[in-house]
Amino acid sequence: MGITAGRDLRMMEESCRIVRKALDEMKAVIEIGVSTASIESVGRMVIEAEGATPSFLGYNGFPACVCVSINDEVVHGIPSGTRKVEDGDLVSIDVGAFKNGFHGDAADTVAVGLPPPMALLLVQTVYEARDRGIEAAKAGNAIGDIGSAIQMRVEEEGFSVVRSLVGHGIGRKLHEPPQVPNFGRAGRGMKLTDGLALAIEPMINIGGYRVRTLQDKWTVVTADGSLSAHAEHTVIISAGSPLILTA
Repeated sequence: MGITAGRDLRMMEESCRIVRKALDEMKAVIEIGVSTASIESVGRMVIEAEGATPSFLGYNGFPACVCVSINDEVVHGIPSGTRKVEDGDLVSIDVGAFKNGFHGDAADTVAVGLPPPMALLLVQTVYEARDRGIEAAKAGNAIGDIGSAIQMRVEEEGFSVVRSLVGHGIGRKLHEPPQVPNFGRAGRGMKLTDGLALAIEPMINIGGYRVRTLQDKWTVVTADGSLSAHAEHTVIISAGSPLILTA
């Protein structure tokens, strides 16, 4: 959606501040032996203490406040008291918060203990790709400029970009038009306009880009079992550099 009024922007900034606080506090407790449910409980505590509502809880039936996805789990991992973080894991946490009529949404991937060098490179690359996408998200550019910038950075390392899951518009609803693919051709697609709010979120794999959904009907994993990483910011488009609300 377009965020033009100062009050609307302030309200959305508040939701995104809460998202960043929740992410940072969850990241601080991620260590070998912690359960994914314990990670989620920290995020929920932060969101509710700030007077916000978890955006994900109950969304299309999702049973948790935070998505916690490990290793080959791309997104939408359901937290569990029995799933424990192990040495070398890649842990992706995705969280949204709703307050004063607006949503914020962001994700980070954390490397735990001593992952192999290729796993660390994957995590580094997903952040760099996200940032490249954000740099291309300027008024007057096209949606395809974002995806092209992300795809080029990812494929420079020989990794792949997930095709069937994309970024999105955000604002009064968690998911709004337009879709923001993490691949594509520069100059193609909808033109970006001042005030447009987007969640830019590359999901990248060491192996192929194909994914599948587990029997829980939520957890998306890589089809070939390879490692995956995810990073996301909520941004507002402007004529210059976009405003990153979840930084």
